[in-house]
Amino acid sequence: MELLIFYPVAGLCVALALGVIFNNSPVGSAISLIGMMLGLAAIFVLQQAHFIAILQIIIYAGAIMVLFMFVIMLLNLKQGDDKGWASRDQNLLLSVLTGFLTLGVLYKIAEVLFSVDMNTPATLPDTFGTVAVIGETLFTDFVLPFEVASILLLAAMVGAVVLAKNKLD
Repeated sequence: MELLIFYPVAGLCVALALGVIFNNSPVGSAISLIGMMLGLAAIFVLQQAHFIAILQIIIYAGAIMVLFMFVIMLLNLKQGDDKGWASRDQNLLLSVLTGFLTLGVLYKIAEVLFSVDMNTPATLPDTFGTVAVIGETLFTDFVLPFEVASILLLAAMVGAVVLAKNKLD
C-alpha cells in the first residue's frame, strides 16, 4: 500500500527537481523547489518520521525558501539573451563531462536498484525520526556541518545584499 503512495510522490519530486534545473525563471525554479520539498516531506511521513516532515515544511519549504525568494527579488534577475552559451569554447567539454556525470549517476542508480531485494521491507528502529534522536545526532555527530551550513547561508545573504547595493549606486 505504501508503494502506491510512494511512487507517485517520488515521481512528482523528480519532476519538480527537473523543473528547478530546467526552468528559465528563477522564481519558477524556486516554486518548483518548494513543491519538491513538500513532496520530500510526504516521503518522510510515509517513513513514519513525522517530526522530520514538519521540520522539512517549516524550515526548508517555509523559512529558507522565503530567504531565497527575497534574494531573488533583491537581485532583480531579468530574462535576458543567453548568447554566452553559443560563443564559449568550452561548450563541448562541458557537455561531454555532463554526459559522463549523468551516465555515472544512472549506473549507480541501476546498481542500487538491482542489488536490493525489493520483496523484504526495510525495518527502522522505533526511535527513528523522534525529537530526541534528531537533536542528539544533530548536535553531536553533525555539529560542524550544521554550523558550516549556517555560515554559508549568512555569507550568501551578505553577498546578495552587496551585489544589490552595487546596482543601486
